[in-house]
Amino acid sequence: MKLKRLFGTNGIRGVANRELTPEFALEVAYAIGTFFGKGKIIIGRDGRTSGLMLAKAVNAGLTSTGCQVYTCGLVPTPALQYAVKHYRMDGGVMITASHNPPQYNGIKVMARDGVELPREKETKIEDIFFNRKFQLAEWNAIGEAYSIPDVIEVYVKAVKKHVNTAAIREKHYKVVVDSGNGVGSMALPKLLREMGCKVLTLNANVDGTFPGRPPEPRPENLGELASIVKTVKADLGVALDGDADRAIFVDEKGQIHWGDRSFALVAKHFLMKKPKETIITPISSSQLIKDVAEEYGGKILWTRVGSITVSRTMLKTKSDLGGEENGGIFYAPHQPVRDGAMTTALVLNIMAQTGKRLSELLGELPTYYIEKGKVECPNELKQKLLVELIAKVKDLNVDTIDGVKIWFEDKSSILIRPSGTEPLYRLYAEAKTKQRAITLLKKYEKTVRAIIRKLCFQ
Repeated sequence: MKLKRLFGTNGIRGVANRELTPEFALEVAYAIGTFFGKGKIIIGRDGRTSGLMLAKAVNAGLTSTGCQVYTCGLVPTPALQYAVKHYRMDGGVMITASHNPPQYNGIKVMARDGVELPREKETKIEDIFFNRKFQLAEWNAIGEAYSIPDVIEVYVKAVKKHVNTAAIREKHYKVVVDSGNGVGSMALPKLLREMGCKVLTLNANVDGTFPGRPPEPRPENLGELASIVKTVKADLGVALDGDADRAIFVDEKGQIHWGDRSFALVAKHFLMKKPKETIITPISSSQLIKDVAEEYGGKILWTRVGSITVSRTMLKTKSDLGGEENGGIFYAPHQPVRDGAMTTALVLNIMAQTGKRLSELLGELPTYYIEKGKVECPNELKQKLLVELIAKVKDLNVDTIDGVKIWFEDKSSILIRPSGTEPLYRLYAEAKTKQRAITLLKKYEKTVRAIIRKLCFQ
C-alpha cells in the first residue's frame, strides 16, 4: 500500500486484495503486536466478504509477536470496544470498513480503554511498520489464540444499564430495524426485544455484499425502511451502518432524519438534566447543536472530523456526550465511542419518559436543512486542492479547523474537507431552507471540480 501514512480518519482502509492484502494485514499486525509488546488483544470483524481472511492474517501476525489473541468473530464495532475494557484487554483490533462500499475493508486499533488509539500512538505503529522494526517472538514464545463467545450478550446487558428499561417496556414500542446486512442485526434486535419492544427486521441477514442497500445509511438508501415504518404503523425505524456504530432514525410518519437531529434531541434532554455540560462535536455538525446547547445552558467544543478525535477529546475534557452529523452518538457513561445500539436505547428512553412520539420530539427542535455531496479527488491532490480553496475564499468568514468551513450571515454554511478514508472531498451544506442548502452545495461542488481540473493540468 503506497501511502505516507497507514491510518486515515478512522483506521486503515483500502480495497480488499488490492491494497488490503493478507500479506499487508500480516505486516500491519506485526507492527501492532510489536507496539503492544506481547499484550492481550481481542479481535472482531464485521460481515464483509474479506473479513475472515484479514482477521486470520491479523491473528497470525499478533501471535507471531507473542501476543495472546482472543477472537470474538462477527460483532458490531461498539461491542468489540466494550469487550476490550470489560475483559481487561491491552488492546483490540476490529476488521471493518464501517460505511464504505463492499469492496473495502479496514483495520481499527483500540487502546485498553476501548477507544481507538490516539493519533500519536498510531504514528508509533506507522514508524514500526515503515521501518520494519518488527519484534517477532522466539519459537517457544509465540502467543496463543482463544475465543470469547459471549461478547454480544455482555454488551447488550451493559447498554440496558443506562436507560429506564421498565419505562420502555411499558410502552410496547414497535420498532423496525434495518441493519443493512451488517453485524448490527446480531445485537440491536436482541437489545430491543429484551426491553419489551416488538421488533421487525429488514436486511437482517449478515451479507458482505450488502445486497439490501449500501452500508451507509443515507436518506436516499432508506426509502424501503420509511415505507415499512408507515405501513406497519411502527413507532420508530432505525438504520445502522455496516459495523453498527451509527444509527439514523425514521419517525412514525415515515420521515427520515439526519443524525444531527437525533443528536440534538439527545443533547437537549442530556442538558436538561446536566446543564453547563460541554458537548463535543466535529466542525461538520449542524448549527442546530449549537442552538440547543445555548438554549439549555451547555457549551460546544468543536473538533476536527473523526470519531477518534471526538472520543479522545471527550476523555481529555471529561465530557459525557459527543456526537456527529452522520448518526454517531458518544455516550461516555456507557463508553465514549459511537454506538448505534446505545443511541437507539437513548432515543427510546426519551420517548418513554416524555410520552411523546418521535416526530413530536424532533418537531420541537429548530429546523435546518442539510445537503451532502462528494467530489472524487486523487489522494495526491487533496492537500494542493485545500491550499487553493483556502486562498479562493480567504475574504469570507472561514474556519479551517478541518478542511474549510464557510459561515454566512443567514446562518447557512458549507464545509468542504478531504475524506480520510476515500479518494474524494466531502461537502456538507446547511441552511434554513432546503433550496439555499442545495444552491450552496452545487456552487461549491462546481468550485472544487474546477480546482481539480486546474491541478490536473499543472
